[in-house]
Amino acid sequence: MLTRSPDRAVRNLGALQRTASTSRVLNLSAIEVLHGSTPEWRDKPFFKSRALNGAVILKHRLRADERNLMGERKPTATKIILPFVRSELHLGGRSLFVGQPGWKAMLSDVCAEGPDGVRDIGVLEALEELPSLDPFLLREHVKRRGFDIARCYFAISASDQAEMQAFVSNEINKLMSLAFKDDGDGRSAKLVELLLSAENDDRLEPLRLTLRLEGEAYREGVFSWRGFLYYKWVLSHLWPKLKALIEELPRMKVTGPRDAEMLKYLGEARGRLQGRIEAQQRAVLKTLQVYDNAFKGLTVNQDPLVFRDFLLKAPEMFLTLGERIGIISHMASFWRFRFPAGAPLKVEITEAVDIVQEFEAGLAEPSAPRD
Repeated sequence: MLTRSPDRAVRNLGALQRTASTSRVLNLSAIEVLHGSTPEWRDKPFFKSRALNGAVILKHRLRADERNLMGERKPTATKIILPFVRSELHLGGRSLFVGQPGWKAMLSDVCAEGPDGVRDIGVLEALEELPSLDPFLLREHVKRRGFDIARCYFAISASDQAEMQAFVSNEINKLMSLAFKDDGDGRSAKLVELLLSAENDDRLEPLRLTLRLEGEAYREGVFSWRGFLYYKWVLSHLWPKLKALIEELPRMKVTGPRDAEMLKYLGEARGRLQGRIEAQQRAVLKTLQVYDNAFKGLTVNQDPLVFRDFLLKAPEMFLTLGERIGIISHMASFWRFRFPAGAPLKVEITEAVDIVQEFEAGLAEPSAPRD
């Protein structure tokens, strides 16, 4: 049966009621509040099931007992939380993981199983394939899996879309000039748009030939490549936010009754967190350097086999990169939401412990699964 979820993640989700989503959280309940009266929300829902379309979806760092439940060697899973009261997320809800034993039967107990049940299961399985819930990747992934979902579920502004497209254009124009010799009509910009979309377009065939890839390896490699490009753009905005978190974390002041044990934990944990955040940054940069070296080999040395080898490895690397960036992006977003720029860094000690413990859990290295 479904488990009740009074845990820290749900309590903190209550604070996200007005922000809808982060890279780790897809809050469909809050999206309904914002867009529930619009035709697109009604006509192209994320889930056909009314209960699921008000759920909160998490990319959740598995604890030791949860990894045993999932029976897989992976650090994160897709968690579904069905709130008891949609407008009061802090009250918790019933939860389960996509892929745990009997999860489809559990869902059918709380969601009206009908003609669209298979479709909703397919959407959940598509979410499980992604390392995070970043809106751009989420939108493109469900589209390429054949699901037509309204844009209101993906918090991508027109200005962000334009900025990202300009960033990617600058990144890959050299490659386009290699694959498409004649660009006199400005075709490169259109090809960048196609590359960023989920469509398999014949106009990209010269690119496939240049990269010497076939079928699923080409499709998965290019999607993962888009993910790398997206994450490079994300990081240009994330690094300043993460720097602010690292600088402000030691200055967080606790209020209310003092507990010696809690104060000791906070003092030690904040130092650990700074070190782990910086280690996560280094790991992200190391992975991106693999991409940069491969892209340089292709565009500067004009050796397509170097980049082809990268694309063959890209899907697995993309998952790890997405998990790492998703964790630190969520931390930076949550921190700035809880402590707006310029506001006092004051918080009651119990909430401070909650925040720090959640951050530590997210950055913890998963222990080896039991045999």
